Amino acid sequence: MSSLNDRKRFEPSEVEPRIVARWLESGLFHPEPEGTPVENYSIAIPPPNVTGALHMGHALNGSVQDTLIRYHRMLGQRVKWILGTDHAGIATQTQVERRLVEQGTSREAIGRETFIERTWEWRREFGGTIIDQLKRLGASADYEEERFTLDDGYVEAVMKVFVDLYNKGWIYRDNYMVNWDPGSGSAISDLEVEDREVTDTLFHIAYPLTDGSGELVVATVRPETMLADVAVAVHPDDERYRHLVGATVTLPLVGRELPVIADEYVKTDFGTGALKITPGHDPNDFEIGRRHGLPELSAIGEDGRMTAEAGDFAGMTVAEAQEAVVAALDAQGLIRARDPYVHTVPYSHRSGERIEPLISLQWFMRMDELARPAIEAVREGRVRIHPESQSRRYIDWLENIRPWCISRQLWWGHQIPVWYRDGETRVGAEPPEGEGWTRDPDVLDTWFSSALWPFATLGWPRDTPQLRAFYPTDVLSTARDILFLWVARMVMMGLEFTGDVPFTDVYVHSVIQAPDGRRMSKSLGTGIDPLHLIEGGTRPPVFTGGGDFPAYGADGVRFGLLAMSSTQDVRFSEEKVAQGQALANKLFNATRFVMTNLERAGGDDGRPEPAPSPTTVEDRWILSRLEAAKADFAGRVEAFDFSKAALGLYDFVYGELCDWYLELIKGRDFDGALGSHLLHVVRETLILAHPIIPFVTEELWASGVGAPDAGLLAAHRRSGGDPALRDERAEADIARVIAAVQAVRSWRDASGVRPGDVLEARLVGLEGLEPLVARLARLTPTADDREPVATIPVGGAHVELLTGVDPAEAAAKLAVRREHLAQEIARAEKKLANVGFVAKAPEAVVAAERDKLEQLMAELEAL
Repeated sequence: MSSLNDRKRFEPSEVEPRIVARWLESGLFHPEPEGTPVENYSIAIPPPNVTGALHMGHALNGSVQDTLIRYHRMLGQRVKWILGTDHAGIATQTQVERRLVEQGTSREAIGRETFIERTWEWRREFGGTIIDQLKRLGASADYEEERFTLDDGYVEAVMKVFVDLYNKGWIYRDNYMVNWDPGSGSAISDLEVEDREVTDTLFHIAYPLTDGSGELVVATVRPETMLADVAVAVHPDDERYRHLVGATVTLPLVGRELPVIADEYVKTDFGTGALKITPGHDPNDFEIGRRHGLPELSAIGEDGRMTAEAGDFAGMTVAEAQEAVVAALDAQGLIRARDPYVHTVPYSHRSGERIEPLISLQWFMRMDELARPAIEAVREGRVRIHPESQSRRYIDWLENIRPWCISRQLWWGHQIPVWYRDGETRVGAEPPEGEGWTRDPDVLDTWFSSALWPFATLGWPRDTPQLRAFYPTDVLSTARDILFLWVARMVMMGLEFTGDVPFTDVYVHSVIQAPDGRRMSKSLGTGIDPLHLIEGGTRPPVFTGGGDFPAYGADGVRFGLLAMSSTQDVRFSEEKVAQGQALANKLFNATRFVMTNLERAGGDDGRPEPAPSPTTVEDRWILSRLEAAKADFAGRVEAFDFSKAALGLYDFVYGELCDWYLELIKGRDFDGALGSHLLHVVRETLILAHPIIPFVTEELWASGVGAPDAGLLAAHRRSGGDPALRDERAEADIARVIAAVQAVRSWRDASGVRPGDVLEARLVGLEGLEPLVARLARLTPTADDREPVATIPVGGAHVELLTGVDPAEAAAKLAVRREHLAQEIARAEKKLANVGFVAKAPEAVVAAERDKLEQLMAELEAL
């Protein structure tokens, strides 16, 4: 207890690193693999890229997962938070290639083997950055068993899955449409594609009918791809063109005859209603081409330049070819119109270059057989997605799933276990015997290996104790943008290879936006480094005030992120982080107040034994409110309602324990029953708050709140609650005390009474509660029968003031105040009735306006 005497406030920069060291040294985060998954509790962290550093999404998700982990650990369950990182094929290879360029060389110059060695070196140098940052956030993950998607055991799992699926006929090699990134020279996944809105020119081009009877005009924003056209399609019900179905047109600049076909995909209201079909360069055209058995030509190569199929335009870049094709069409008088056209265009998130849809020889995986059980798992409730609206998106995607391109033209990753020799193909985890075999040079898509994460991290395909104890896991917390690319694939792979779902609940957390509503990005000047919030650091340009962030501490950041979270995207609120810091300080000071007073009162008898031992109505009230707060917190956490869990905790600690109870007990002796009672309340409050603000609670626990042999608070068991401590009568009585005190204080403020003045008053209808009301409202109770100078109603009771003001003057001031409040209420109600304001204003602004209205109405009612 003495360690609190000399400390005026909580200092996160001093406390938090020391507390992290204690947690790690304890071994608490590394559970023995015993028991069953039903008895235990586990979460597999979405593995951050080995290239990554902590960003706001990581910080929010880490806070969500750690709240769940700490809560269940304190319920007495054996808890494992599976930790690891992803090798992040393209991202890591790009980083290493960039370094090689700076050194005056390239991956092609040093060769594959040396490049892989350099990449492992890069990983050893930078791969632990985000792990250390998670520790700084207070994440209680199993750091002793960190996994990596390229460690030996994980490679074994990936190879087995590939071979097994190949042997089932679900993995195959084919020429198919892919997202081709000319910048990285590889096919990439949908997640690595970002749509950008651009304004292009929509060219209306005349394709002459071969019989010379007229022309068919098509509209396209990519005239350079017409060199690989194989047909023109119209809608079968389009009266304008129905008579042309079966005829042919002559492809301008090339001379190839193209059939006119009918297909229901064609939109009659887009362009001219006639669509040029280029299966080699458009995903929709590709599907149309396969339906109609059309040839597949490629005029653009994997290097981003025009191929020999482009004839005179071969060797040009795509941009050069477009300019040249348009000029040639103009020369022949075949462009009928040019219209500006705004549309979205896919770009590579990695290289920044425009994606070229190309037909490429790649490895693919059939998804139909895997998708069906994954759909049923959600429909039957074996996997529950929160919010439930995301379940529909999940099912819709799986019901329309297409083959998955799983090969990447990279060197860093899981090299595909396929060997070739003289027309033979062998697939296996080990190379075939004999000479002359060449391994497929491609690697697997990163999402292929990460789809095995929940079970491969626990030792699968081996029957390990970890797998038996912790699979299936309980919860996956993630962002919605990888619901399909990762979550659905984990469900598919889990069901296929373990026979069980990989988790029972999926929590889709919100996306934290910049304060101005844009996405967070360093390049845009809108990204916020969580460590700059924790330790203090430069504000990004999006903050107009400038200057540095103060050091809010990890507790403040965790609380703030959870408090601002929801099922919708939310704008970053520094006020919520400041609120978290204020909560940590308030709890620290309240505990310090109690413990130093207990120390003075205890003398030689020492520390009292904590026990709920109420002797007054306020004691019964705080016990009842504590039980309510515990039940509410448990319900919110279990329902993944982290915002209300955090804000409910704040309301109890700040509003009820500190602002009211500690004021209500001032003047009482802190020995005997009250000492035991206070220590119980403080202990239970620290236990309640620990999952959200673990650092300040652990520090206070070690400073005397916990028994000398109690060990870490993080390992302490939460009680299940005691309904017998709920006391509706005490809650009603103290609610009347609070209402009376607030009404008198509002009256004082409005009437201009000095705060220190003690007023004589009769308290009517507050029998038994008079001393509490009188002390907090600075009143002297009296039975004097003088006429009151003012009467303040409090529900069914009232306070009659006998001294302190001139009645007429007080009435005039109150009238002015009431009028002002009525005007402000009308203004706020009008603002909130404005549908445009409620729909367009930031959520936090609307909430603040509603809170303000409630406060105004409460004050007016009190007056």
